[in-house]
Amino acid sequence: MAATTIEDIAHAYHAVRAQTLDIVAPLEIEDFVVQTAPFMSPPRWHMGHTSWFFEMLLKEFLPGYRVYDEDYLYYFNSYYDRFGVRIDKDQRGTRSRPTVKETLRYRTIIDESMLHLFEIMESLSGSEKLRCLVRLGIEHEMQHQELLVYDIKHLLCDLYKPGHSESSRPTVNVQGMAEIPGGLFRIGHGGQDFAFDNEKPTHPVYVQDFAIDRAPVSVGEYLQFMRDGGYSDYRWWFSEGWMTVQNERWEAPLYWEKVDGDWMIRGYTGLHRAEDCENEPVSHVSFYEASACAKWAGKRLPTEAEWERTACYDSESGEAKAFPWGNKPADSETANLLENRPWEVAPIGSYPAGQNPYACHQMIGDVWEWTSSDYVPYPGFVPDFDEYNDKWMVGQKVLRGGSYATPRSHIRSTYRNFFHPQERWMVSGFRCARTL
Repeated sequence: MAATTIEDIAHAYHAVRAQTLDIVAPLEIEDFVVQTAPFMSPPRWHMGHTSWFFEMLLKEFLPGYRVYDEDYLYYFNSYYDRFGVRIDKDQRGTRSRPTVKETLRYRTIIDESMLHLFEIMESLSGSEKLRCLVRLGIEHEMQHQELLVYDIKHLLCDLYKPGHSESSRPTVNVQGMAEIPGGLFRIGHGGQDFAFDNEKPTHPVYVQDFAIDRAPVSVGEYLQFMRDGGYSDYRWWFSEGWMTVQNERWEAPLYWEKVDGDWMIRGYTGLHRAEDCENEPVSHVSFYEASACAKWAGKRLPTEAEWERTACYDSESGEAKAFPWGNKPADSETANLLENRPWEVAPIGSYPAGQNPYACHQMIGDVWEWTSSDYVPYPGFVPDFDEYNDKWMVGQKVLRGGSYATPRSHIRSTYRNFFHPQERWMVSGFRCARTL
């Protein structure tokens, strides 16, 4: 989504707002207000928070704008201390007001005010800054579209139908590891298109020669780890990971259930035997689980520099591409992303058009892939917007590549997602690497 003119930005704004409504359209009124876990949020809150974000721009830039409701500023704020007090995240499901109807009304009012802001944007002082902030707000809403998919899955699973499912796709056989030449190269986003501040600036990084899996670790491979006592053998785990396994009594990834002695996986398409899903990427694993399985396999997780070199680097030209397959944006043939609408992982080898020159498949879409890298600022990092990315740069790990819940225009190979190492409610998987 390379929106540049005000007309482009206005079009992108209305498109992303419409897509959010499309995601929540199948929900019943009761579904909007339920919070199933402290780390989840009610769909109603996402609807209001994404509107609150744009209201903060209206408050700053639209002459004569009056805040819609002071109570909304408290309830729909997320973690921005500079905008005042806010409700704790784990309390978002404890309130029945504002109602869903009132929240939708709020959303409509904000959209009408934003339309007026677009009409006068050119005449405002600071219009270039405003244009950048609106673009950030659009990308911010796409982030919440993905979070909505996570939250709806945790709430409803197969009671929610994503809209349509793809017919089964032919697959190609994907095996082994690709050997990637090391060397000095530049990591990060350096183009003119939108990127978050944590993807910048580009800077040189040296990596040794390494090998990386051509496919994400599959359910079948993860089952081998489990059957070999992976969750009961401390040798494979970081100390904190092993404590988490013990305290949480983990025996399998999130959404796995044992029925009559067989492991089953629950998702939007129902409950399926894990053995019937052996060729699918394993998902909903934490960093601790991913690193333990990698160690058990005699491998390790890649660094984010290794991951990006694999995904972007063209060894023949020595140039970085926007995506593993080249510079063409993602579409239904190259990656399994939000608009594809199965909202489940695709079997390995389902998107051969998306492979890179080293025959690595599904680096974009399906599952966010854990790396071994800490989420820290790049050298020369300058925040574009305080309290957006900068305040989280401690104690978290980087994931790359997007998932089946990531909007197509939102993802790129330099995108740095980040979560705490014990978290697994997002669509997270991994592929392994080793040093040559």
